[in-house]
Amino acid sequence: MQENLLLDAWKTSNRVTTFFFENLPDELWDETIPGTPGRTIRMIAGHIHNARCMWIKMIGRDLGIKPPKSVDRRHVSRKALLHALKQSNKGIIELINVGLRDQEHLSIKIPWANIPSDMVHFMTYMIAHEAHHRGQIVLVARALGHRLPPFITNGLWQWKKRYREISR
Repeated sequence: MQENLLLDAWKTSNRVTTFFFENLPDELWDETIPGTPGRTIRMIAGHIHNARCMWIKMIGRDLGIKPPKSVDRRHVSRKALLHALKQSNKGIIELINVGLRDQEHLSIKIPWANIPSDMVHFMTYMIAHEAHHRGQIVLVARALGHRLPPFITNGLWQWKKRYREISR
C-alpha cells in the first residue's frame, strides 16, 4: 500500500510539471532570467528533464536502467520537452520500482549528494527540486510583467485534480 502511494506521489508531481509546461505561454520560453544573462525559462525547463536523466544515469547504472537522452536546454521546444519528460518519468518510475522492491540495491552513494539513500528521501528531493523550478519560473514571469493566469498558477496546487488525470 505505501509503495503505491509513493509511486502515485511521484506520478502526480510529474503531472503537475507537465501540466505547467503544457500551459506556459509561448512568449515566456525565451525570456531571460533577471540577474543571470544568457539563462532563459526554456533552459530551466530543459534542466528539469536533464536533472532527472542525471539521477537515472547515476543511480540506475548498476541496476540496468538506461537513462533517456538529455535535451539541448538552449533550443528545446515545448513539444520536445514534453516528450522528453515522458521518457525521464518512465526512468524515475523504474528507479522507484527497483528501490521499493529491493532497497538494498538502491544506491545513492554519490559524494556530493546530500540525500539519505532511501527511496522516500530521494523522491522527496526530486519533487522539491521540480517544485522549486516551477516556482522560480512563476516568479520570473511576474518579475518580467507576465503574470500567469490563475488557471496555471492555481493548477500547480490542484494535486487532487492532477492525480485524477493520471488515474484515468
